[in-house]
Amino acid sequence: MKISELAAVTQVPTKTIRYYEQEGLLPEAKRSANGYRYYGQQDVDTLIFIRRCRSLNIALSDIRKLVEVQKQPQGCCSVVDDIIAEQLAKIQQTQRELAKLEASLTALITCEHHKIQDCSILQRLKQAECC
Repeated sequence: MKISELAAVTQVPTKTIRYYEQEGLLPEAKRSANGYRYYGQQDVDTLIFIRRCRSLNIALSDIRKLVEVQKQPQGCCSVVDDIIAEQLAKIQQTQRELAKLEASLTALITCEHHKIQDCSILQRLKQAECC
């Protein structure tokens, strides 16, 4: 299939497919005599895998490792476990940071004044210790 067909099947833009090829996440496509890239089912499977990893916010460097380990099906999957555990820890840390941010914004949300010069939100944001 051509790159446009691959893009439609995998729901990944052609520009991104080319980028993944350039980065070595996808093998270089076979080319026909007219220069068009052609892809097979393995490329579809790999691209869907990459897209799902990206939806989990896994870094491209880690996705590269995950793609590589699949080339050795009898190998140990500890690399996979480590990558997923690290990603989960990052997400949990982000959740804690977002909860703090939410609490800070909640504390700021109400201003009893109706003029900028008297705005308590702006006053609190100017303080050294805020929120």
